[in-house]
Amino acid sequence: MYDYRAKALELADQLTAWRRDFHQHPELGFEETRTAGIVAEYLHSLGVETTAGVGGTGVVGLIEGSSEGPTVLLRFDMDALPIEEATGLPYSSQTPGVMHACGHDGHTAIGLGVATLLAESTTQWPGQVKLLFQPAEEGMGGALATIRDGVLEHPQPDSSFGLHLWNQFSSGRIIVQTGPLMAAADRFVIEIVGSGGHGAQPHTTIDAIMVGAQAVNALQSIVSRNIPPQETVVLTVGSFHAGDAFNVIADRVKMSGTLRTFDPIVREKLIQRMDEILAGITAAHGASYNFTIDANHVPAVINDPVSTRAAASAASALFGEAQVDHCKPLMVAEDMSEIINRSGGCYMLLGAKPPEGRWGPHHSPTFNIDEAMLPEAVALMVATAVTYLNQEKLS
Repeated sequence: MYDYRAKALELADQLTAWRRDFHQHPELGFEETRTAGIVAEYLHSLGVETTAGVGGTGVVGLIEGSSEGPTVLLRFDMDALPIEEATGLPYSSQTPGVMHACGHDGHTAIGLGVATLLAESTTQWPGQVKLLFQPAEEGMGGALATIRDGVLEHPQPDSSFGLHLWNQFSSGRIIVQTGPLMAAADRFVIEIVGSGGHGAQPHTTIDAIMVGAQAVNALQSIVSRNIPPQETVVLTVGSFHAGDAFNVIADRVKMSGTLRTFDPIVREKLIQRMDEILAGITAAHGASYNFTIDANHVPAVINDPVSTRAAASAASALFGEAQVDHCKPLMVAEDMSEIINRSGGCYMLLGAKPPEGRWGPHHSPTFNIDEAMLPEAVALMVATAVTYLNQEKLS
């Protein structure tokens, strides 16, 4: 019997080396040429059918099992963030202003480990496994780009699985749950246009900063007064830019922010009320406005019951039921949802909190992970795929 966890633990040093190499050489979304090259070369070395350039810089590997059966897609994201690293680690980013601050370096290493174990255990499972090394997860539409390039075709996955190392959960805690896990995300941009003038003569102007400040305050009332309290919603104005001089009244304000929702109907209500409030406030002051929602909408991650059952079964068998847990849905977003929405699937979280406890959270300059979780993640992903493919074991 093939012992996936024991085999994964044998890869621990190699997984750490891969992760640290990717960490030293981070690449932003749709720029992951070095990373993708390493991935494609390694998949080729395993004899895996490999396609590069999927969705721009993505890589897809296809591994055939022992007989006909279902197809499972396993997804690993590769991109970094525009953050200047401040960890002081010996393998810190060598690219100024770019850092793996969310664990995607670990995810890519995990994907290579998964490919290794699946390629040498094909007699243990039927069907096919697609490995998707995805570009541009960080709000840039990478999942949709790979879908447009046919990643969900020839063959079409029966289910898809992904995993995120999560450094805010204790190491070894595994989140596997049916239903909502991560929120939908939208980026909005608002421009308010007034009429500028001398700071000593406000009566001759339409003060865009004053109008914009009222708009920010009023927008916050939507969540508390227009959305049912049972719904989980976030509306954040994250940037506000206006003016250049202390004695000049600005003629325009530009602000941007994010919306986080789970229910599409609630999302539409939120957007509608934002537009109505902006129209009313600007009209009252004689200003005008532009309000846009970015096209890169990321849907909520909603895990389906059958796929989640396979993932939970695999996690329990490997690590014990006590390690398998649930959490309140997170307001962060993940474009794995684009794939799950089309194929069904389950997205999991694996706690990877560094033991020292001095590291920052995701998307911070001091982010880090517990590298001991790399082989555990490999074992979990492989066992989940094999459990799903051998579905009779779920009965």
